[in-house]
Amino acid sequence: MKISVLDDYGDTLRTLKCFDLLTGHDVTVWNDRVDSEDVLAERLHDSEALVLIRERTEIRSSLLRKLDRLRLISLRSVYPHIDIDTCTELGIVVSSDLHSGSPSYATAELTWALTLAAMRDLPNQVASLHAGNWQTHVGQSLVLKTLGIYGYGRIGKVVAGYGQAFGMRVIVYGGRTSRERATADGVEVATDRALFFETADVITVHVRLVDATRHTITASDLAQMKPTSLFVNTSRASLIAPGALVDCLRAGRPGIAAVDVYEHEPLTNPEDPLLMMPNVVCTPHIGYVTRDEWEVQFTDIFQQINAFAAGTPVNVVNPTVLYHRR
Repeated sequence: MKISVLDDYGDTLRTLKCFDLLTGHDVTVWNDRVDSEDVLAERLHDSEALVLIRERTEIRSSLLRKLDRLRLISLRSVYPHIDIDTCTELGIVVSSDLHSGSPSYATAELTWALTLAAMRDLPNQVASLHAGNWQTHVGQSLVLKTLGIYGYGRIGKVVAGYGQAFGMRVIVYGGRTSRERATADGVEVATDRALFFETADVITVHVRLVDATRHTITASDLAQMKPTSLFVNTSRASLIAPGALVDCLRAGRPGIAAVDVYEHEPLTNPEDPLLMMPNVVCTPHIGYVTRDEWEVQFTDIFQQINAFAAGTPVNVVNPTVLYHRR
C-alpha cells in the first residue's frame, strides 16, 4: 500500500523497531507541520493509507473529498480531528484501538514530573543557578497535601497511585464511570464539584476530549482553587474554557499551573501568555513522546495497516463502512 505519515516532527518513526512492520509498503514520512488543505491534498493525493500522530493535523470533509485513493486512516487515539461521517460516506475505514491495551505510562510520568517541577519551582531555580545566583524562594512539598484527579481512567488511576506513594490524600471527581472505578479501587470520590476544586492542593486532568467534555472545566471552577494550588493539564487544552486558565492565573487562583497541551499546536510563539508567566511550567506536548511509548503505539498503528491490507480490518471505529469500503 501507498502510506503517508504526517507530522513526525523529529523523524523518529523510521528509527523504531516496529517500523519494520511496514516493510513491503511504499511509505512517505512528512516531518513538517502543514495547515494548508491544498498542500495536504497535493501531498496525499495518491495515498491509500494515512498514519496520524494523535491530533496534530485535522482531517476534515473538504480534504477527504480530494483524496480519491485514500482507503484507511490508522491511529491510536480518540479522533475529534477526523470527520468520521465523511469517511464512512466515502468508504474510508478509520482504525484506532484507543489505547485499549494499556494506559500511557509516559503521560502519567510526565504528569508527575510536571507536578514536582511546578511545586518545587524547578525551572526558576535552575535558571537562577545558570544566571550565577543561588536559591530563589521556597517551594512546596506534596506529602499530606490533597491530590485531585479529574477523570479516573487508565492514566488517572496511575497518577493516583503516584500521589498515594508520595503520601498524599487522593480524591477523584468525574462522570459516573470515573466514580465507579475509583470506588472499586478504594479511592475517595468527591460528590461536590465546587468542594473538589476548593479542597485540592493539586488538580490534574485526565479526560478524553470529545464533544461532551469540550470546555468542561470553566473559569468558575478554576477560580475556586486555592492561591497556593497547582493545576496540571497533560490531556487536552480544549477541556478548559478558552482563556480561562490564563485569566484565573492572572487573578491568582490557582497560583501555579503546569501544562503540556495548548489550543493551537505546535506552539511556537514565545510571547504566548502561558510562556510569559513565571508561575507556569510549560512543555511542548511530550506526554506520550518517549521511545518506549512510541514502540507500543506505532506497533498497534502499523498492525492495523497490515490487517487492512490482508482484508481483515481491525479496531474499526466506523463499522458500517465495511459494507461499502473502497
